[in-house]
Amino acid sequence: MGTELEELVERARKIQVTPQQLREHRRSFVYGNTHIENERITREMVAEIDRKIEQESK
Repeated sequence: MGTELEELVERARKIQVTPQQLREHRRSFVYGNTHIENERITREMVAEIDRKIEQESK
């Protein structure tokens, strides 16, 4: 591995992901995968379902 790549990997290891960033990433992943199969799926639908699931798990 080159020096620049090693430095980037080391910097990436130190990044702390916040719960909000993780939630946004999860929603984006879900939207991207479901929208491929069904174009009627919207980001708003995914966000609403995510909020419901989060409330139920408390």
